[in-house]
Amino acid sequence: MASLTIRNLDEQTKAQLRVRAARHKRSIVEEARNILREALPANTVTRRDLANAIRRRFEPFGGCDIELPARAAMRKPPMPDN
Repeated sequence: MASLTIRNLDEQTKAQLRVRAARHKRSIVEEARNILREALPANTVTRRDLANAIRRRFEPFGGCDIELPARAAMRKPPMPDN
């Protein structure tokens, strides 16, 4: 289990946290844990995949078929002069 220390927390914020914890019948520490749990969902996807992001963005509009241009054969790399 990890620990977290919050320094330089202003008194007003600390007081609000204390009141909120009392309202929920929890300790200040448990209230802070709950706030963090709610703010940071457990199943967040952090991997970035541009193709899937574009697909999700345009999916509601249907779709389209795009013909890809024909590809030419790869050229031979230049040979070094000996």
